[in-house]
Amino acid sequence: MRLISFSDQGRTRIGVLRPEAGRVLDLQAVEPRLPWDMATFIAGGEASRMAADEAAGQASPEAWRALEELTVLPPLPIPARDILCVGKNYRAHVDELSGSGLGKPGTASDVPEYPVFFTKAATTVSGPEEPIPAYLDYTESVDYEGELAVIIGKEGRGIPAEEAFDHVFGYTIVNDVTSRRLQRRHGQWFLGKSVDGFCPMGPALVTADEIDDLDAVRITTRVNGEQRQSGCLADLIFGIPELIETLSRTMTLMPGDVIATGTPEGVGAGFDPPRFLRSGDRVEIHVSGIGTLGSPVE
Repeated sequence: MRLISFSDQGRTRIGVLRPEAGRVLDLQAVEPRLPWDMATFIAGGEASRMAADEAAGQASPEAWRALEELTVLPPLPIPARDILCVGKNYRAHVDELSGSGLGKPGTASDVPEYPVFFTKAATTVSGPEEPIPAYLDYTESVDYEGELAVIIGKEGRGIPAEEAFDHVFGYTIVNDVTSRRLQRRHGQWFLGKSVDGFCPMGPALVTADEIDDLDAVRITTRVNGEQRQSGCLADLIFGIPELIETLSRTMTLMPGDVIATGTPEGVGAGFDPPRFLRSGDRVEIHVSGIGTLGSPVE
């Protein structure tokens, strides 16, 4: 199932998306007992998904709205907690950062022995086609990072890797937009990653049952139509089960938590000279099985 959050006449709703037809079903309009917000829907787990499946199966053709009539929001417009992110999780990306000054040039120690975690403030989240506010970065070093994000569906602590997928509700796309100079200047990455609007998310949340082979999922990023990034989840240094196991070893993961799994090589900082984003650019991140997240830059 593909789910979106959307705004219609000032009201936030969730809907089932049929992308091939460009149609959306307002779930609460056909089943008032279903929640209007994605966080509550996710917390409902399998019961929510089954109720939504039933509602979609019984809805009349007239109940499906044209996607173009609605404003698509990020799947989780206001996350309850900061975005959990993984750095240096593709070997080739580690290599390119080594040459950029963000790693230790030429050393094998750049490849982490354990997952590298950081967070982005919840206030960074923005929706599809919302502009990336590059003007907020006074260091003029705005970079893109296309990533698959995992949405947690079931609370848990001490989750073993073999049970990790039991806690996954679904997947979406994020752009881990970064101010490279702020990231480097302040040492810890939080400030450079947490500029307002620096986490475009969406357009859809795809439930876990929709993706059969995660290793085959490919992430492709284009800037102004030029391909910059391309990588498969099979290339992850630390896979999704290990990430969930590591995080939950000491903290409780909650429904609605977002884990950004890392970005492939091809970021702007990896070029010589760097190719940072500027006003007027356009970034498109495509993840197979999910869709395309587009963002203009201003």
